[in-house]
Amino acid sequence: MRHVTIRQLQVFVEAAQTLSFARVAEQLHLTPAGVSFQIKQIELQTGFALFERVGKKVAMTEAGKTLLGHAKQVLQSLNDADRAMAVLKGLTGGRVTIGLVSTAKYIVPHLLTRFQATYPAIAIDLMDGNRRWIIEALAKGDLDLAVMGQPPEGADVAAAPFAPHPSVLVASPSHPLAGMPELPASVLAGEPFIAREEGSGTRALMDRFFQKNGLSARIVMTTSSNETIKQAVMAGMGLALISRHTIGLELSLGMVTTLAIEGLPLMRSWFVAHRRNMPLLPVHARLKDYLLEGGEAVIDELDRGYQTIGLRAGTDAKRSRRPQRRATSAAAAQRSRK
Repeated sequence: MRHVTIRQLQVFVEAAQTLSFARVAEQLHLTPAGVSFQIKQIELQTGFALFERVGKKVAMTEAGKTLLGHAKQVLQSLNDADRAMAVLKGLTGGRVTIGLVSTAKYIVPHLLTRFQATYPAIAIDLMDGNRRWIIEALAKGDLDLAVMGQPPEGADVAAAPFAPHPSVLVASPSHPLAGMPELPASVLAGEPFIAREEGSGTRALMDRFFQKNGLSARIVMTTSSNETIKQAVMAGMGLALISRHTIGLELSLGMVTTLAIEGLPLMRSWFVAHRRNMPLLPVHARLKDYLLEGGEAVIDELDRGYQTIGLRAGTDAKRSRRPQRRATSAAAAQRSRK
């Protein structure tokens, strides 16, 4: 069976369904002798007769009935493959596996939501981890694309920047340095820090900042979670160097604040990366192009949205305090009359 051709299977299935070589010849633009020849070739490969004559009619043998089910499966699989390839070419569907460093999860879902609004049939598998894990997954071919703050050096990875990526020093609003004008980095000596784990891009950035300024970080807690870092900062446990894009909401609501330190913020870029020696399918290339063309605008829009939330929250807080003030004033006036 290994040498049976797709054309021979097509002829056989048509013949099995019509039981008329003449009709098959007409449908497939062959001669009746040509149909008989193709069937004969399969019979030589299998060692069984596939059809037999019963009076004036053609009937299938038991071997022919057995082969028919398998032949239909083969042809159906080929049709499915054709449709899948057409989907990829036409961007009407397909699947993308995209990896992102954990910090990027604050922006990438917003980017993907807008992408899927244009390409709703494209399915996305999202995988997150620290920078070290993402690089390893890229190298193994487990990811089609990856979003990260710093592409690996010397690796077989092609990367292109699509948006600015500032990292800032964040503190509780009650911290003594909060609200002060720009200060030298030396004021950070001895300050407690909450840091990301080894292997993360943010941790490497913090280590380089301290080295450059001749300082040694006093790390009181290490965690792989940006959410834990934010909660620890809000609780007053210490300071943290963190991506500006992870604190948009908390910053707008006044739950945290950034410190004005010389040399900060640290500016990097967001990159979209893929294996250099792995050609991108059209669906993967379309997502990459979308990030390069519109990623920065979406992130800017997200920041404006957080600012609007902060303004509304401030307005609502003022409104909620006004009745209390009137009530307090009225109570004071009543006491004075007494």
